Amino acid sequence: MFVNQYLRFALLATLPVLAAGCTSTTGRTPIDVTRYHLGQAMERTTVTIMPMSGAMDVSAEYRVYADAVQAELNRLGYVPATSDRPAGYIASVSFTRSTRGVIQDRPPVSVGLGGGSFGGGRGGGVGLGGGVSFGLGKGKQHEILVSQLWVQLRRRAGESVIWEGRAETTGVGVKDNQPAATAQRLAAALFKDFPGESGITITVK
Repeated sequence: MFVNQYLRFALLATLPVLAAGCTSTTGRTPIDVTRYHLGQAMERTTVTIMPMSGAMDVSAEYRVYADAVQAELNRLGYVPATSDRPAGYIASVSFTRSTRGVIQDRPPVSVGLGGGSFGGGRGGGVGLGGGVSFGLGKGKQHEILVSQLWVQLRRRAGESVIWEGRAETTGVGVKDNQPAATAQRLAAALFKDFPGESGITITVK
């Protein structure tokens, strides 16, 4: 009886503290970036965004990635082509997202109880020793998703590729893989220090 009461009261007293510490935050995952170019000067001119040849159909999510690329090109001085100002460059854009398995959280709460001792009346006593440790709840499963942005910059005249780059990151679960946020991060990393060092993979945090 004393043992059961002790365990029950200890458990109730411990749960609020453990619950407060259950939530953890993780930092943003790094992005691997590789660029290729011929080292030639690239004049700042007009540009048209197009889907990569053989890429998936234009979708709402593709538009999110295309807009992120356009924003970075605008920042670098490349302006959208118009009917009055034909494109000097064509930026071909593709993105992919694939699954690389799942991970499972630990149980949200782990409780460990140690023994104690009591003093009874008239010299009597009850001693409790040992400990109990167990998990409460079931850990959730989260998909590991790999997102990649691929961009080729070609001269409209001659169709020659003058710059190409890929940016890739891995995220866990929905929170790390929101399309708009992922597209912006990948595009910003891809065009960081444009045109970048050719043939070298860098990591952007």
